[in-house]
Amino acid sequence: MNRSGLNTIYGLVLSLGLATAAVAQQAAAPAAAPPRPPGNPHAAVPLWAKGAPGSEGKTAPEVVTGDADNGRSVTTVNNPSIAPYLVRGRGPSATPVAAIIIAPGGGHYKLTVDDEGYDVAKYLSGHGVAAFVLKYRLAHEPGSTYTVDGDEMHDIQRAIRMVKARAAEWGIDPERVGVMGFSAGGELAVKAATRFDDGNPAAPDPLDRPGDKPAFQVLMYPGGLTPEINATFNKDTPPAFLLCGADDQPGIAQQLPLLFVALKKAGVSAELHEYAGVGHGFGLRLTQNGGLAHWPELLLQWMDTRGLLRAK
Repeated sequence: MNRSGLNTIYGLVLSLGLATAAVAQQAAAPAAAPPRPPGNPHAAVPLWAKGAPGSEGKTAPEVVTGDADNGRSVTTVNNPSIAPYLVRGRGPSATPVAAIIIAPGGGHYKLTVDDEGYDVAKYLSGHGVAAFVLKYRLAHEPGSTYTVDGDEMHDIQRAIRMVKARAAEWGIDPERVGVMGFSAGGELAVKAATRFDDGNPAAPDPLDRPGDKPAFQVLMYPGGLTPEINATFNKDTPPAFLLCGADDQPGIAQQLPLLFVALKKAGVSAELHEYAGVGHGFGLRLTQNGGLAHWPELLLQWMDTRGLLRAK
């Protein structure tokens, strides 16, 4: 055979070898991750798949309106839900993170969902803490048949149970699920931290199986503070981060330090911040300056000090 023929055979063998190696390499390579499903990753998840007890027959849709400070308010909540803000870039084998359920304020007649909800959730999820914005039913909305201690409390307790029940799916440590409330939402948060049970492992509904005790409570200028609430604290009360403006109404600016003292007397770890010259409803806004602008950092520092940012 002449040299030209040998070169042709060598070229064919080389091509086949390279092709075989490419096929083997392709077979050995791990399968690509499936594409992220379309849709809003923060879409609200109803707390009751078949409707909330006490909301039977109420089908009016939620109403969203703009506020004077360019935020939004939600009313007519008949189907309570949570909007998940999970920590991005975490694979299935990543260490579970802490989570906070955020209850916006609004006087129990509306929900201030941006600077006391979604904006806070974005910040937290961007700093390694999963967040869930709670839309709860409103007891003081005109014509409402709901109650604070009944329906609203059922909503926040159900939210705690749901996050714990779905913790593995959402990459969360069920032992580090806390509550955070602003104004009226703060009233729900502190009540959730004093009215809890261990759940029912044999319950037909999987969301009724976990307990609803929060691992910690974050009270942002909470409303509804009374001596009766302070008297309910004991050694089992979750640790608390308390913050308000010193120029807030007396029922908050003067009562929150008393709540702090009551927690300490009960042997509960607590941290209190009051900002001079600051009033009510400041939430989380880009326009904040001075010390007030750093309150989210203080919260994360407190969580880190308490060991809430690290798996045990």
